[in-house]
Amino acid sequence: MNKWIVLIVLGCLISCKEEKKTSVKEQNMITEAIEKIILVGQKIAKKTTREAEVIQVRENRRNRLLHLDDEAFVAIRELSDGFVYDIKYATPDNFLKKAVYSCGECYIRGVVAKALIAANMDFNKQGYRIKFYDCYRPLSVQKKMWKIFPNPGYVANPKGGSVHNRGAAVDISLEYMSGKPVDMGSPYDHFGKESRHSYTGFSDRILKNRKILRQGMEKHGFETIRSEWWHYNYPPKHRFKVADFQWSCN
Repeated sequence: MNKWIVLIVLGCLISCKEEKKTSVKEQNMITEAIEKIILVGQKIAKKTTREAEVIQVRENRRNRLLHLDDEAFVAIRELSDGFVYDIKYATPDNFLKKAVYSCGECYIRGVVAKALIAANMDFNKQGYRIKFYDCYRPLSVQKKMWKIFPNPGYVANPKGGSVHNRGAAVDISLEYMSGKPVDMGSPYDHFGKESRHSYTGFSDRILKNRKILRQGMEKHGFETIRSEWWHYNYPPKHRFKVADFQWSCN
C-alpha cells in the first residue's frame, strides 16, 4: 500500500512541474488530495496491523488451549473473550452483603475451562453467551460464607471443601448477544424454593430459559445441584484438591 502511495505522490509532483501554469489554488487542491491519500493509506495500515494482532492473539489462545494442563488453574478470560463477567463476591451485591474478593476474576481448572468454552460456543449459535457470577473460590472465603449461613443445602461445609474450592464449579447465567440478561426467574444467591430446578411456578418463557441453560451445560459434561439453577459442577466433583490461593489484581 505504501508503494502505491509513493507512486501517486510522485506522479502528482511530476504533473505539477510539467504544468507551469497551474494556479496556487489548484496546487493547494493537489496538495490536499495527496494528504488525503496518505491519510487513507495510514488508516489502512493501522487496520491491517490491528487485524494481524487480533489473529495473533487468537492463535496464541488456541495454542495455549491445546496444551493446557487439565489440573492447572487458569483465568478463563485469557483463553476466550466470549464470556461476560459479573463476579458477585467482588462486590457487596451478594448474600454476604460485602465484597470478599479483591477483584472480580474467574479462575478455573484447565479441563473445566475447555468444557466451558465448548458450551459457550454452542450457546453463541443460539444467540446467547455465558455470564459468570462465581468460579474458583478460595477456602478462606468458604469459611466466611459458612459462618454467616451454615446451611449445607446452599453453602458447602468448609471442613470438606466445596467444588468451588477445587476449581471445578461455576455459578452462571445467560445473556443475549445484545447484552440483555436472560430472565431466570429468581436472582443469583436467592436461597429459596424459586431457585430450585424443580420449581415450576414461573412462566413458560422462564422455564424454557432455565432448560436451555441446563441442557447446554449438561451436554458438555456439567452437573447441577437441586437447589440452585445457576450452579454447575464438572465431574468428578472431588477430582481436584481444595485450594486457597488468592489471585493478583492489576
